[in-house]
Amino acid sequence: MKMERYKFIEGVTSDVMFEAYGRTLKDVFANAAEALFSVMCRIEAVEPSEEKRIEVDADSVDDLMVNWLQSLIAAVDIDGMFFSKFRITEIGDTHLVAFVSGEPVSMEKGKTVVKAVTYHQYNFEKTTEGYKVRVSLDI
Repeated sequence: MKMERYKFIEGVTSDVMFEAYGRTLKDVFANAAEALFSVMCRIEAVEPSEEKRIEVDADSVDDLMVNWLQSLIAAVDIDGMFFSKFRITEIGDTHLVAFVSGEPVSMEKGKTVVKAVTYHQYNFEKTTEGYKVRVSLDI
């Protein structure tokens, strides 16, 4: 059976909330990034034509997830890119290296502007199937 990658939580008014899942740390981080970009853009239409290396550090795996997603939001603003492919090459509880691929931001592929990741109802946990994270996005 194929594992669900992410789902959106209904009933949240001012923010967007999702849960992402993964059998491994790499999977849950990549799936959370995919969920983030499915809010920001029409991810299925974004061509992975340009690649960028992203390196993130944190004090814990909980903070690593928030810093990872926050660095992706920053990359949209700084580099003017939407991403659709997320390849985590190194990961531990406090450090990750990833290669993300996408294309320049365009109005026709944009959806919702995400300002930040918040700690509202944030939860990162190890489950019997792997990992699960609940993330709230300030839009």
